[in-house]
Amino acid sequence: MPVRMELSRIFIREMTDMQIIELSEIDGDRTFPIVIGLPEAFAIERRLKGIEIPRPQTHDLLASVIEHLGGELREIVINDLTGGTFFAKLIIDRDGEEIEVDSRPSDAIALGVAQGVPIFVAEHVLEQTEADEDLGEGYGFDPDEGEESGLDWE
Repeated sequence: MPVRMELSRIFIREMTDMQIIELSEIDGDRTFPIVIGLPEAFAIERRLKGIEIPRPQTHDLLASVIEHLGGELREIVINDLTGGTFFAKLIIDRDGEEIEVDSRPSDAIALGVAQGVPIFVAEHVLEQTEADEDLGEGYGFDPDEGEESGLDWE
């Protein structure tokens, strides 16, 4: 059964292309990092802070398309971890029909975070992240040395 998680931190270092978001279990103490790109990190940060930009970006476009086609993003599910790569699905409700759309976790989170869409992680993915102590390392990025984004979205 998937476990409810929340975005707890974003580490942004503009000098590297790899950024890190951290997800934390809502009713527990498990956490794990996901390495994402700089554009996705900025998109997540911008949406969390409610910063408007003059023209829609990709995540804004997708949100608009879902809405205009009569859908509603109901949840994000991180459903697999293979070879150090996370996989996710957007779960969209349209007139009682559940539609699953393959997505990168960073894009899914950037899309759903501004609207408070719940994030779920498959139990087997959490077990894999617990077993892989090097997850998030090897990208020339140490979260303890990075700058944590000054987000206050709670």
